[in-house]
Amino acid sequence: MSGIDACLLEVMRLPGARSAAVVDWISGLALGVAGDAPGGDHEAAACETAELARMVAENRSFGPLAAPTPQEFDSAPSVEDVIATNSDSYHLLRFVTGALEGTLFLHLWLARDEGNLALARIRLGEIADRMVL
Repeated sequence: MSGIDACLLEVMRLPGARSAAVVDWISGLALGVAGDAPGGDHEAAACETAELARMVAENRSFGPLAAPTPQEFDSAPSVEDVIATNSDSYHLLRFVTGALEGTLFLHLWLARDEGNLALARIRLGEIADRMVL
């Protein structure tokens, strides 16, 4: 199990990683950041990505095919991750289960020409599973 800083350093070792952050999607606060900020401001990026994460996490239409039980829906988001792409980069948001009642996610900003989205998604999932506060 790894703390936030160790997880962020591991994320930044991924090929093409521009920045990484651990964000609370309820408050929009970054608990830790590494690398360059998307848009030049880590706080603004945390708030903006938290809005996207919150919309996806709280909307049942993004859930699994089988309807979750009330206990499953209340415990943590049923979505594993969110991927947003643009002309030169990827943004990967990976929900961290078990931490702070499931309100955290890892945000990876990845250069499109240097990074590997499939590898980043797999590694981010592994890192999120090991992360502790």
